[in-house]
Amino acid sequence: MQDYEESVSFLGTWGPFQKRVFFLLCLTSIPGGYNLLSVIFLLATPSHHCHIPTHSNLSQDWSEASIPVQQMAGGRPERSSCSRYELDLVQNLSAMGSTPTLNWIINLSSPEVLVSSLKREGCKDGWTYSTEHYDSTVVSEFDLVCSDQWKQPLTSLFYFLGGLFGCFISGQISDRFGRKPVLFGAIFTMSLFSSAMAFSPSWPIFIALFFMLGMGQITSYIAAFVLGSELFMGSTRVIFSSLCLPCVYVIGTMLLPVTAYLMGSWRHLSLTMAVPGLACLPFWWLIPESPRWLVSRGRIQEAELLLRSAALDNRVEAPYDIFIPANVEKETSEKVESTSILDLLRTANIRNVSIMLWIIWFSLNVSFFGLSFNMSALYGNPFLNYFLLSAVELPAYTASWLAARSLPRRLSCISFTLLGALALLLIQITLYSNAAITLTLVLLGKFGILAGIGVLYMFTSELSPTVIRNTAMSSCAMFSRVGSSVSPYLLQLAVFNQFLPWIIVGCLSLLSVLVCFFLPETFKQPLIDTIEQMPPLQRFRWPWASMPPPKDDGKLTKDQTTAPEIICTTRL
Repeated sequence: MQDYEESVSFLGTWGPFQKRVFFLLCLTSIPGGYNLLSVIFLLATPSHHCHIPTHSNLSQDWSEASIPVQQMAGGRPERSSCSRYELDLVQNLSAMGSTPTLNWIINLSSPEVLVSSLKREGCKDGWTYSTEHYDSTVVSEFDLVCSDQWKQPLTSLFYFLGGLFGCFISGQISDRFGRKPVLFGAIFTMSLFSSAMAFSPSWPIFIALFFMLGMGQITSYIAAFVLGSELFMGSTRVIFSSLCLPCVYVIGTMLLPVTAYLMGSWRHLSLTMAVPGLACLPFWWLIPESPRWLVSRGRIQEAELLLRSAALDNRVEAPYDIFIPANVEKETSEKVESTSILDLLRTANIRNVSIMLWIIWFSLNVSFFGLSFNMSALYGNPFLNYFLLSAVELPAYTASWLAARSLPRRLSCISFTLLGALALLLIQITLYSNAAITLTLVLLGKFGILAGIGVLYMFTSELSPTVIRNTAMSSCAMFSRVGSSVSPYLLQLAVFNQFLPWIIVGCLSLLSVLVCFFLPETFKQPLIDTIEQMPPLQRFRWPWASMPPPKDDGKLTKDQTTAPEIICTTRL
C-alpha cells in the first residue's frame, strides 16, 4: 500500500487513541487463551477401576482383591482399569473366610494362586473414578474409557477440526468483510458454545458443541493479531505483536488450570469459560476497524473518518487530504480482487513460501500440543504441571520479542526450535528415572518451541502480502490445527514404545529447523504489499548469512532509514 504509514504518520505512535486500542485489543486475547487448554481439563482421565456393586456382599479387602494388579512402565504396580476377576468365584473364595492381601496377586504365593488364576471379565457394572484431582470430567461422566477410549482423542480431534474450519473461513471473511467482525464473532462463538456445553446430555451433543467452540479459539487470536498490527505503527506495532498480545494470551492460559482446580466439575468449568468472552463483547464500540484494510478495499471515506476521529483523541491536526485519491484508487482497484486462499498458490514464489510455512506450522504445533497432551504421563499435580507449562510461555515470548528487535528471523526461529527439539529428545533418558529433571526438560522444550512459534508469527506476517495477509495467516493457522488434531493420537503410540511420542515431537521440531533454512530472510527488508513482490526461495544457506542490501535508487526510502524504523515497517 503506497505510503500508507507516511500518510497516517500525523497520528504519532503512542497517543491516547493508540493506548486505548492497545489495551483493549490485548484483553480480547484472554478468551482465546483461556479456552486453549480446555481440551485437557474437560477430557482429563481420572484413575479408575471396575466398580464392585454393593449387592455383591464383599468386604473392602475382597473388593480390592477383585481388581487385578499389573506392572506399569517404570516397574510400578497399578490396579487394572478395564478388568476384574469374575465376581461369582471371588464371592466363593470370600465365603471361605480368608483374608486377601495385595501381595497375593503380585507374588502369586499359595493359596493366593486361587485368586490370581480366576478368569477375568470386563467392567460390567461400570467404573469407579478417583476424585483426587477432579470431581467429574467428560470422560468420567460419559465413561469414555476402556472399549470406548477411542472417543477421547476423537473428541479432541473435533475441537481442533473446529479450529481448522474456523481458520479456513475466517481469513477470507476477514479480508473481504473486515477484521473487527471476525474478531468479535469468534469471541461470541466461544462464549455461546462454551455455555451450551455445560448442559450437554450426551457425548455426541458435546462433541458437536466442542467443534463450534474450537472454531472461535484460534480465529479470535489471529484476528486480534492482524487488526492490531494494522492499526499500530513503529515500535508500538513491534511490542504489541511480539510481546504484549501473546503475553496477555498466556495469562489467559494460566488462569484455566487455576479455575479447573477450583471448579472440580467439568460443567461448572464450561460455564466459567464463557465469562471472559462475554466481558469482552462491549469492546465492539471501543475498538475501530483497520483503516489500512478499509483503504485496501477502496472505502477511503470511512478510513479518513476513522483517522480524523483518532486525531481528535490524540489532539493532533489531520491534513486536509489524508490520502491522494488518484493513487489510492489505482492501488485498491488492483488489490480488492486478491481475497481467495487460492491466491496463495497462484505463482511459484508465493506457492513455495506458503507450502514451506505450512510444513513448519504443522510440525511445530504437533510438537506443542503433543507435549501438552503428554504431560499426563508425568508425575505430580496436573494443575501445577499445566500452570508451569503455561507460565514458561511468558519468558518464551519475551525472548522472541528481544530476538525480533535485532536478530534475523531465520536465525531466531532455527535457534529456538533446535533448543526445544534437543530438550524433547533428551526426555526419553530421564522419563522414569528423575521426575524433576524430566519436568525441567519438558519446560525447556516448550520454551524453545513457543519462542520459535513467536518468531514464526512475525516471520509469516512479513512474508505475506498486505492484500492477502489475513488469509495467509489463517491458512497457516489451519495447518497448525491439522497438527494439533494429530497430537491427541500421539499418546496412543506409547502402546508400541513408551518413548515414541517424545521422539516424534522432537523429530518434527528438527524438520521445522531444516525447512526454515530455505525461507527467504525478511529482517530489515521492506514490507511486501503485493503478490508480485514475493521473494523466491533461496538455496540452503546459513541463517546468519547476510542478505543482499536493498537496491539503491539514489535516495533514502522510508524503509531504509534506521534499524528501529526498519523493524517496524517489516511487520504486519
